[in-house]
Amino acid sequence: MNDKIALDTAKNLAAKAAVDQWVTEDTKVVGVGSGSTVVFAVERLAERVWKEGCLADMICVPSSYQARKLILDHNLTLGDLDRNPKIDVYIDGADEVDSHMVLIKGGGGCLMQEKIVSSCAKTVIIIADYTKKSLRLGEQWCQGVPIEVSPMAHVPIKLKIEELFGGVASLRIALKKAGPVVTDNGNFLLDWKFLAKREYNWDEVNRALTMIPGVLETGLFVDIASKCYFGMADGAVKVQSK
Repeated sequence: MNDKIALDTAKNLAAKAAVDQWVTEDTKVVGVGSGSTVVFAVERLAERVWKEGCLADMICVPSSYQARKLILDHNLTLGDLDRNPKIDVYIDGADEVDSHMVLIKGGGGCLMQEKIVSSCAKTVIIIADYTKKSLRLGEQWCQGVPIEVSPMAHVPIKLKIEELFGGVASLRIALKKAGPVVTDNGNFLLDWKFLAKREYNWDEVNRALTMIPGVLETGLFVDIASKCYFGMADGAVKVQSK
């Protein structure tokens, strides 16, 4: 008998636990991440506001077009970094989290704005289902590290990444349009499938990648998250700290 709960249920458990612990009446500005798990976090925020009568002064700062639409669709107060450059807590998902709290993000293509908004937050909280928890990167997430690049430089950047670190960097191709995926910022994405058996210092790799001309941001989030909430297969919520 398979007693594992559905992934959406696990995501919802993690989102609700994180929102209830980290978003209080003292929380004035919340950064809203992107992706499927964040949907449940925004739903819980809206429930707190409209059903429980809490968080009347809360402002939500989005990290993507999707996040902005979620905030508006749930009638929450929309902010931005021009007016709200200091964020109390930022809540986001992840494609993978390793044992050292290094994250891979950007499967949905929003990594650049996510990293910008998260950098403005006092506390960064990650929410995910149990399939995103790994001992080391690449164990669960097999689609590589997303890297946002200037369109004119995607070929030389691809070659440089492969030369420096091995593996294969591929231009992400769109499914419902001809040609490559274009980010909210008008850029291209490379997905770098690194060598599974090679030991990487992810902080050094991230720094080296960002030094390549034309690389705008990477999906490696190193030393950013404070805690990760995982909805587990048995219905529990497991919290991982730095």
